[in-house]
Amino acid sequence: MNGVHDMGGMHGLGPVAYEADEPLFHARWEARKFALSLASGAWRRWNLDAGRHQQEVTPPADYLRLSYYERWYAARTALLVRFGLITANELAEGTPASGTARQVPPLSAEQVPVGAARGNSTLRSIEAQPRYQPGDTVRARNLHPTGHTRLPRYLRSRAGVIERHHGAHVFPDSNAQFLGEAPEHLYTVRFTAREVWGEAASERDAVYADLWESYLEPA
Repeated sequence: MNGVHDMGGMHGLGPVAYEADEPLFHARWEARKFALSLASGAWRRWNLDAGRHQQEVTPPADYLRLSYYERWYAARTALLVRFGLITANELAEGTPASGTARQVPPLSAEQVPVGAARGNSTLRSIEAQPRYQPGDTVRARNLHPTGHTRLPRYLRSRAGVIERHHGAHVFPDSNAQFLGEAPEHLYTVRFTAREVWGEAASERDAVYADLWESYLEPA
């Protein structure tokens, strides 16, 4: 979707602030929020792409105002209410409703390090052969879906070259809407900075993006 979250190349937002020796978490509540995300995700009521899309539908003014983990909190609590793991009243009051049955968490503290190290692969096996090969010139399609997509606005209609084929992976646009994984071939595409940003950009620079096959067309 074309939301404020997709701000690549937009002017007026100031420079990217680099923090030397940046800590993993700036405050203890951020670590707790990360843990809450892992724990609530273990119920498997939603998937990674649906979680990303929930952040994207945060009202634009709130999205710009909130910090990184505050956006996580806003999206995750919305999912918890949406899928019936808590109620809106419980969220507002911070306590479980009277008579609520206590559930056994599907993820224990002991399981976290193993699960975090293993990750959750999106690689899938499909019969369709890849349409493109490294070295092929392609163009990112001019798509404007209303749901989740991993095709950045600043790359749409731009031409690039296939650098690498990664096999078939879960298609986020479909997965975010709970319409199935619909795996597609995934490629790394190289776009020159001048193709993306114009002739004022450095001729030595390039942008590399991982893009699904249906995002691309021959150039």
